[in-house]
Amino acid sequence: MTQSEPVSVEGLTLEEKASLTSGSSTWRTTAVRDVVPAVTVADGPHGVRRQVKGSGGALGLTDSVPATCFPPAVALGSSWDAALARRVGAALAREASALGVDVVLGPGINIKRSPLCGRNFEYFSEDPHVAGVLGAALVAGIQSRGIGACVKHFAVNNQETDRMRISADVDERTLREIYLAAFEHIVREAAPHAVMSSYNKINGVSASENHWLLTRVLRDEWGFDGLVVSDWGAVDDRVAALAAGLDLEMPPTRTDQEIVDAVRAGRLDEAAVTRSAARVAELARRAAGAERFADWDAGAHHDLAREAARGSAVLLKNEHGVLPLSPSARVAVLGEPARTPRYQGFGSSHVVPTRLDSAWDALKDAGPGFGFAAGYRLDGAVDEPLEREAVELAAGADVAVLFLGLPGEAESEGFDRTSIDLPGTQVALLRAVARVCPRVVVVLANGGVVSVAEWESDADAVLEAWLPGQAGGSAIADLLLGVCSPSGRLTETIPKRLADVPSHLHFPGGDGHVAYGEGRYVGYRYYDTLDVDVAYPFGHGLTYSRFEYSDLAVTETGTNEWAVECTVTNAGERAAAEVVQLYAAFDEEHPTRPRHELRGFAKVELEPGAGTRVAFTLTGRDIAWWSVSRGAWRIDAGPFAVEVGASSRDIRLRAGLTAAGDGFADALSRMSTLGEWLDHPVGGPALRERTGTRLADLPPALSALVRGIPLAKFGAFGIGLTPDVVDELVAAVSG
Repeated sequence: MTQSEPVSVEGLTLEEKASLTSGSSTWRTTAVRDVVPAVTVADGPHGVRRQVKGSGGALGLTDSVPATCFPPAVALGSSWDAALARRVGAALAREASALGVDVVLGPGINIKRSPLCGRNFEYFSEDPHVAGVLGAALVAGIQSRGIGACVKHFAVNNQETDRMRISADVDERTLREIYLAAFEHIVREAAPHAVMSSYNKINGVSASENHWLLTRVLRDEWGFDGLVVSDWGAVDDRVAALAAGLDLEMPPTRTDQEIVDAVRAGRLDEAAVTRSAARVAELARRAAGAERFADWDAGAHHDLAREAARGSAVLLKNEHGVLPLSPSARVAVLGEPARTPRYQGFGSSHVVPTRLDSAWDALKDAGPGFGFAAGYRLDGAVDEPLEREAVELAAGADVAVLFLGLPGEAESEGFDRTSIDLPGTQVALLRAVARVCPRVVVVLANGGVVSVAEWESDADAVLEAWLPGQAGGSAIADLLLGVCSPSGRLTETIPKRLADVPSHLHFPGGDGHVAYGEGRYVGYRYYDTLDVDVAYPFGHGLTYSRFEYSDLAVTETGTNEWAVECTVTNAGERAAAEVVQLYAAFDEEHPTRPRHELRGFAKVELEPGAGTRVAFTLTGRDIAWWSVSRGAWRIDAGPFAVEVGASSRDIRLRAGLTAAGDGFADALSRMSTLGEWLDHPVGGPALRERTGTRLADLPPALSALVRGIPLAKFGAFGIGLTPDVVDELVAAVSG
């Protein structure tokens, strides 16, 4: 049986088919006789959380079998490395198989609309292209071994505040271009075995009961052939959910009889039950074909986690070449997180690691002059003796390396942050150290961006390590000591202040609704379009080398399709990796769309003096926008530009192009404006023929005044456009 052929459940009773649409326990689907086996699922965006039996239900978040804790998506996304993400996915699958798990509940690819979202550590980016490419790579890696991936949370789940009831009120163009785009890419490119619907409502309709979302868009438009499962406890009305296209309710609520009764009462078509039951059976069939392993190489997976953490850290600043550290220097390593690392967020994705590296353990033998002081307490309470000890150690050092960041209780599933500031005790320690030590390095540990504006002038270098997983301590030491060069790039803008964030006036909403009033202008799309000053732009990241861009070549390879190439050269003295970014740009005096949008990227590693040719393909979809009136993607004819650079604000090369457009002309009606008629390839000539020059060649000021008037409104103006004439014109262009 091929993957596209549906599994038959026609031999099952209605009651048996209904039972398949609900789980048998928190982490298992329902088995039916010897026809359909049960499937085991587990949380696992960055590590498999296989709950220990008898550990207290779904809320036993810290009682799970040890597994490799890879860097969460906030870090892995910052690697901009699809090949690395695929390898991590394959490792996750191996561990899932060994732990008896058939489907991994991840990745999470929701957009980082606000830096305050408490679950941002589980998400890749503020940009749907990055989220889509990295998410597809992770899915492909997981499913390369036959284990299923479940992409979540579909859709528009961008906050934790009131997440089980809130209605995300967002226009369709914004939905299509920002909040659904990453899901679409993953469905089309990686064919995940499952998609998880989110808790929230979308424009007043629960995601789990949203026929437009789950059937029209996901299945009919995108061709999804997998299973749709609810987020845990998201379903309010099982009958409505099944009718909308939700196949599996988790965990079970023992309401299968509601399904049977609805069918027998004529309120639910049995065909809907049959379809969903068949999709559950198909998931079980796919699970039966997965590779099975008894164990995994814990050391090798730890090494992969270390590689991923190294590739994900972002060097924001490095003045005076303070990094990498010299082993002969006197170095004060300060901050309790250097010894007691924070390496993941809290909630359903919490993983019990197989081992845990600390940065201090990895640094303490780097040189005879390395010393440690805790500096502050993790609970944020003021501790003057700890601070005094750290300042004294820094006063005798050449370089102080401060480990700062957010406390664990500040970021978690279930609630949002209220600030992006670092704790005051940490900032106070930094300032005290900066007064006595000539060189200061800050290493950050946080799952969502933190403001740097208040304190970065006191630091010569800032390394954003995010939440780096279980091997993060060793990875950070590798970067500080120059074993390898930092190669991560920001996948979300760091604003100067929270008030600058485009969603600030709307997030997190209230009275049951959150308005997405910023529309498509999320992250850099807003900052760059309006030239808003930021601390660090989207795509930014330094290395221990420098790169030069040259020889941009753009070749038209088809209608609305281009090949884009450039040469990138490592002009420094150390091996390093560059992330080459491709943007489609639109120069408009009065913006009708973001000024530019990421449409491709490539991570290239180069030895000193070496260069390579980097190639991209730009398609019509890359310059299209969603037309609500057409219900389709629209490509306008006209000029645009391609930009290649090292961040959204570090554009190195640019070339102007002209799009042919999609050749589609909007239908005209009586209520289409004069301007729409005159600009239409068929309607314009027809109107000019009927009216002569009376409307087509008006003085500029008068033309601007009347172009926005619907044609039907000219009937009273005495210029011959009577209702009958307008109807004739409409008939002529519609024939």
